[in-house]
Amino acid sequence: MSEIYDIGYRHYDGPRLGRAYATRALAVHSLRGVFGIGRPARSKIVPFALAAIMIMPSIVGIAMMALVKQRGIPYSGFAVVMQAVVAIFLAAQAPTVVAPDLRYRVLPLYLSRPVSITEYVGAKVAAMTVAVFALIAVPLTVTYLGELIVDMPGPPATGEYLGAVLMAFLLALLLAAFGLALASFTPRRGLGVASVITVYLLSSASVPIIYGTLYSSGNESAAAWAWLANPFWLVDSVQHWLFGTTPHSIEGAAYPSGPASAAVLVLLIAAGLAALALRYRKAAAR
Repeated sequence: MSEIYDIGYRHYDGPRLGRAYATRALAVHSLRGVFGIGRPARSKIVPFALAAIMIMPSIVGIAMMALVKQRGIPYSGFAVVMQAVVAIFLAAQAPTVVAPDLRYRVLPLYLSRPVSITEYVGAKVAAMTVAVFALIAVPLTVTYLGELIVDMPGPPATGEYLGAVLMAFLLALLLAAFGLALASFTPRRGLGVASVITVYLLSSASVPIIYGTLYSSGNESAAAWAWLANPFWLVDSVQHWLFGTTPHSIEGAAYPSGPASAAVLVLLIAAGLAALALRYRKAAAR
């Protein structure tokens, strides 16, 4: 004979906030995790220490403008000059966004709610993009505000600043897509860090070698394409095309045509997002 027991469950009568709210909440939660907010104090050391390192050139630049009326790192070249710090931030924090859900197999719990794979991936990429963008854009903005306060001779470099901020967003999107895709192939945080930093080191070290080899052999047009293998120089080449800024490649080497660089940038962003979506579809099917 069957019996029914009342174990205290109550029907939910509150508002149904929907998929958009769930996706936004996941993005905010992931963004907080990138900076260690709501986690132990040791989780905050790396992101905030790297953020402090990123802000130091701005402070030095403002001091130079105030004392000797000279600008420091140009807005358009800030991300290229500080690329090692940005890459370390990406490598250290990207696994914290994706590894825990894969390691503890909680992805089915997310997908049991009204959140699709596309929305889940979009929330993760949005969180990492905002984090990397803030890492680059905040020092740029601090420097620009300092330039306005110091009142440098001549008009402020507003156009270059706005262009650099736009390029910082595109760079952040590219790095977030590829960084999360690389980190998502392993549930172990340490391996995720190693995979991201290894790819960056290979791209940054191999580009000058490939460029120098092709250039010395007389293939100057082919050598220019080597710069596009590094995401920072790739975005700098698009910036040079759109805003006419000085190339920040090594020794001011020429980039390939601007439309070609922009096409490569779009294709790489799409490839990173597609790889991340396919990885999570496979993980969700287990």
